This record gives sequence, structure tokens and C-alpha cells, in this order.
Amino acid sequence: MSYTIDTEKNNLIVHFYGELDHHISEKARLKIDMKYKESSLKNIILDLTQLSLMDSSGIGLIMGRYKNATENKGKLAIVSSNVYVDKLIRMSGLLKIIEVYKNIDDALETLEG
Repeated sequence: MSYTIDTEKNNLIVHFYGELDHHISEKARLKIDMKYKESSLKNIILDLTQLSLMDSSGIGLIMGRYKNATENKGKLAIVSSNVYVDKLIRMSGLLKIIEVYKNIDDALETLEG
């Protein structure tokens, strides 16, 4: 599993690739949090479109970044078009508090609008 971190306007965008499981979640959390705090950005977008697998540690990673964003008066958005990941997000109850978008442009438009 790998990931890249980009910024666009007031948004930290994290692109995940491959698997998001307990082997990588802690390292990713630390790096995302560090980048988010040092860049003074408002919102976080997690791009999960290229994930092949996500376990409960991925849900934990999402929840922690949601908490960070809301404490900063920002929002967290998820971008996903993966049926498996969408099902896991739905089953976890995250849809009650976090918006899911099909592409990054839609997420950016909503967060910036």
C-alpha cells in the first residue's frame, strides 16, 4: 500500500493505492496529521478510488482525520468508486457524518462552495 499527499487551496488530499490495513494505517496517520498541522489547511479529502482492500484500521484512520478536520472547523470528504470500500463505509455508519463523492472535482467543488 502506498499513498501520496497533495494540497489544493484549503484542502489536504490523500490518495491511497492498494491496501489500507493495520500494516500501514499508523504510519499513514502520523504523516497525514503532521502534514495537515504544518500546512494550516482546513479540509481533508481521502481518495480511496485506487484501494483494493481496507480493513477496520482504515475506518479508524478515517474517523481520526474526521475528528482533526472538525476540530479545525473544516470537513472531511471521501472519494470512492470501489464497491467493496463503499460497502465497508456504509456498514460502518460513516455515511451519517461524512460525505462520499465519486471524484475529487466534486469533493473540491462542495468543500470550496
